[in-house]
Amino acid sequence: MRYKNLSAAVATFALVTVPTLASAAPVAANPAASLSVASPARVGTTTRDESELAGNGKIIAIVLALGVVAGGIIAITNDDDDRPTSP
Repeated sequence: MRYKNLSAAVATFALVTVPTLASAAPVAANPAASLSVASPARVGTTTRDESELAGNGKIIAIVLALGVVAGGIIAITNDDDDRPTSP
């Protein structure tokens, strides 16, 4: 029983301390930077048009609202006989 408790304590200690020590370790700038052929700066592009997928979310909102209404109607009209059978 002592061996089991000791091994559990060691495992817990390792699980707690290893990530803490790893996050506190000094970080090199970027060890793979010398292998990269691209510029280290990230380049973004501008978009010309906005996405018109699903009409800016209106269709998705309508479908979700209809689902909520249908679920409410089903919950209200569900006539389960949940009364106890004892007299």
